[in-house]
Amino acid sequence: MNTPTLYPSLFSAFRLGARTLRNRIVHASMNTHMAESTRVTMRLIDYHAARAHGGAALIVTEPISMARHQHVSYRARAWNDDNLDELKRWAEAVESEDCRLLGQLQDPGRGRHNTGVGAHTIGASALPDDLSWTVPHALTAGEIHSMIEDFAASSARLERCGFSGVEISGGHGHLFHQFLSPWSNERTDDYGGDWDGRTRFLRELITAIRASCSREFLIGLKLPGNDWVPGGIGPAEAAIVASRLTASREVDYVCFAQGTHGLALERHLPDANEAALPWLDLMRGLRPALNGVPLVALGKIAQPAEAERIVASGDAELVALGRPLLADAAWPLKAAQGCTREIRSCVFCNICWDTINTQLKPIACINNPRVAEPDEADWWPAPAARKRRVVVIGTGVAGLEAAWVAAARGHEVTAFGRSSEVGGKTRLHALLPGGHTLANIYGYQLNAAHKAGVQFELGVEASAADVISREPHAVVLAAGSRMLHPPRMPREAGWVPDLRSAMQDILDNPGRRAGSAVIFDMDHTEGTYASAELLRRIFDRVFLVTAREYIAQKTSLVTRQGIIRRFHEKRIEVIPLAEPLWAAAPTEKLEYANVYSSEVNVIQDVAFVAYSTPRAPQDDLAGPLRAAGIEVHVVGDCALARGVLAATAEGHAAGNAL
Repeated sequence: MNTPTLYPSLFSAFRLGARTLRNRIVHASMNTHMAESTRVTMRLIDYHAARAHGGAALIVTEPISMARHQHVSYRARAWNDDNLDELKRWAEAVESEDCRLLGQLQDPGRGRHNTGVGAHTIGASALPDDLSWTVPHALTAGEIHSMIEDFAASSARLERCGFSGVEISGGHGHLFHQFLSPWSNERTDDYGGDWDGRTRFLRELITAIRASCSREFLIGLKLPGNDWVPGGIGPAEAAIVASRLTASREVDYVCFAQGTHGLALERHLPDANEAALPWLDLMRGLRPALNGVPLVALGKIAQPAEAERIVASGDAELVALGRPLLADAAWPLKAAQGCTREIRSCVFCNICWDTINTQLKPIACINNPRVAEPDEADWWPAPAARKRRVVVIGTGVAGLEAAWVAAARGHEVTAFGRSSEVGGKTRLHALLPGGHTLANIYGYQLNAAHKAGVQFELGVEASAADVISREPHAVVLAAGSRMLHPPRMPREAGWVPDLRSAMQDILDNPGRRAGSAVIFDMDHTEGTYASAELLRRIFDRVFLVTAREYIAQKTSLVTRQGIIRRFHEKRIEVIPLAEPLWAAAPTEKLEYANVYSSEVNVIQDVAFVAYSTPRAPQDDLAGPLRAAGIEVHVVGDCALARGVLAATAEGHAAGNAL
């Protein structure tokens, strides 16, 4: 890859330990859940090979099982010889692209994302995890020694298989972090008591890996920068830890992570509500503690210009991208070519985290329907066998995805949209607090659609007759969904609008207003809470009324934590386990009743009220079009109301199927 003039520092070579990297871009460790029964799969290999082919200089894998007590089915095993051939193929697929592959060494210890006691959990001390309250077995000194032996032997096995190194994950509230933190380590033996004791486990592990592997073998170290736990590791403590662990210069780089298992879990994965480069000042403050060891910048680095600025300014030698390289495996290649408009940008929605940690499925991305496909990196559709006339009804993200893919395959595509602008309901969400990055989804799709030759008919409510008159060979129906009338709201209370309609009116007339705003929440997804945050800027008070025990139950844990934190900071009031007693005519008060006790309370000075409810597909055109003998593909919310992940995936599949 030639050094481009646009980002010369980012694409300059760098000597890391005994290895030379072709540029400064690192793929940060991310769980993929693509191993099966502890075996390396082709899908796992394809995922990493795509990012190597796409231009990354170094890839850190997800945690690999490297000690005999680690039995996780979706993590590849390296503590015995079961996977030798597959590990070699994995390394070859990445290293052959002039990209260094590092296996991550990690143990969650007592850390759990879910409530309930974890079986066979271990830790520094018998103290509860801050999130699940699991109390672990406190490791004995002998057990620590055995783990170090396993980790060192497995590292040597990875080197024999062609891996360039390992990264030790000492942050995120995992086992090594638990030993480092005074909050979770109350030991009085050699592995506790003071900073020398609390860092001993990692120091001995680093020394053991160095003794088991060649000097060319890279050792990276991820450390806590700020775990946001009183009595834990803040920036001052992080500097002490980093200084002690880099004093010997046995590690080749350091990066800093944030948060831990607790109310600060969300901090490790800053979303679209956070400013760009949220950890940069912290990293600058910790850099002097590294004894000259190279620093890898980490944390919501989205754009090539941001990465260039970090390297050019000397803030860090390398930049680590996790979610952005999930969204586009060819991010480096496109940046190097100056084709930044071609990048499918990460929107920092953290749906990827939800798929692997809540749903326990292989990682997925709302802006990349081709994750881990063999041809993923810099993909463009193959030409269709024959050209067809295709009509797409709906220009939200499902319809746009289908339209551009079908047109890129050579079909004659016309897309109808009832709005004068594309993006559908995602465009509305993009105008709300924390939603701006969603514009990257339909922005990329629109650019690709113009490139592929899609013809747009915007501001048109297409009827069945309109579509039939075009004599299409196939129709993609992506007309979206509508919020349902609340089940206990009488029809005569039609003065209460759905939240989408109400927020469009607010955005059109955003001036400050007196009184209270109320949302009845049966939705429990991000758009509802972004609306509440906007309303809080406008109204004196904002209330969320929900029949559930609390809000945001359809969001991932890290997203929910952020929503709840912001609600408390902004004093947005939540009334759980309640349903409104709807009045037939507009009124300045709203009564509500507890769903169990039927106790009635009232919200006064109500100036705004809307409902956010489950949605029904708007698929009315499917029947008439099929009756006319037209092939119909129903996608996105028009098939079943869900989210953007399903919309882009189904639109992409429909475009390829035509």
